[in-house]
Amino acid sequence: MKQSKRIGIVSWGSTSALGHLPEDIWQAYLQPKTAIKQRDDSWVASLPANTEDRIHSLSQQEKGYHRLDRSVLLAMLAGEQALQRADWKSKGVESGLYLGSSRGATGSWEAYFQQFHDQKERLSPQSSPLTTAGNLATHTAQHLGIHGFTSDNSITCSTALHAVANAVAWLESGRYSQFLAGGTEAPLTPFTLAQMNALKIYSNLSGTPFPNRALDLNKTENTMVLGEGSALFALETAATKPLAHISGLGYAREDTASLTAISKNGLALQKAMGQALREAGKKTVDVVICHSPGTRLGDLSESRAIRSVFGENMPSLTSNKWKLGHTLGASGGLSLELALLLLEHQTFLPIPYLTPTVPPKNIRSIMVNALGFGGNAISLIITKP
Repeated sequence: MKQSKRIGIVSWGSTSALGHLPEDIWQAYLQPKTAIKQRDDSWVASLPANTEDRIHSLSQQEKGYHRLDRSVLLAMLAGEQALQRADWKSKGVESGLYLGSSRGATGSWEAYFQQFHDQKERLSPQSSPLTTAGNLATHTAQHLGIHGFTSDNSITCSTALHAVANAVAWLESGRYSQFLAGGTEAPLTPFTLAQMNALKIYSNLSGTPFPNRALDLNKTENTMVLGEGSALFALETAATKPLAHISGLGYAREDTASLTAISKNGLALQKAMGQALREAGKKTVDVVICHSPGTRLGDLSESRAIRSVFGENMPSLTSNKWKLGHTLGASGGLSLELALLLLEHQTFLPIPYLTPTVPPKNIRSIMVNALGFGGNAISLIITKP
């Protein structure tokens, strides 16, 4: 697919275990330590105190906000930041919103089901509208004052980048010139953590400064850790001062042996990366921000796919899941945030427990990968203006 319009990223907003302010997030990235901590015998990456305070204030801002799922509040805060920096209101142009989440209103669903299961109190009439997938997008749009096309998507851990891809398609169609897109996830709930443990992919490492060993191809056990977060991006077709251009997109799906499996050589990811490179007119990029959730087979499969695609033109590889956990449907968005930060600061961030490699002298192009259950993969390339 050849892009008919050049899409620019003009701003973004985020929440994660690294905070919600860009300066705090960058400073956290510069520190060679993880934000993952132990809570109730499980490793998790939760919001820091100042961001938690901001989420609480937001929940009290309007009548009914306290009933909203945490994932909605995370998206609202990220969206506020993105729109403030984009300054779209002064332009008076209608914009759209594409917001994705792998699991949706997880915390609310679990709480309402517990009420139903215990039968100690009548189920709230809010239980249905507040646990639908679409309420994440509609409530976020209402809070942000977006009245254009508003929709949601869910394609497991590739969700945020698929939301961006959908927004790109709308922008290329010419129906809109501005679109807000990204992902949100609040998965640090008892049932979600139990599901990950049931898959036997959750980290049980103890006495270590790095409970998630993303991109460590020599690890002998799975080390995935969940984190919470959101990331939304303001996209424009005629950006005058973009932070980066989206120069390539690729996506593919492969049949797998099970719902959670990935092929040995990451065939879908190979196709996605190849398509993104062809669309961008490139043979390589300076950096690849890997999906690398910290599982043995997942990390190894992605590494093989990258080597198969780039061959002798290997870029520098990095990841952020060792630092802020796997945020499921928001993870591709938070990886895209890291890509924007690397472009802005022209600083490559290695993973502290891996053997150092020679960093790129100049960072002008970055590929972001995301993989999800069901054999789906997506790759996005951004370039410095």
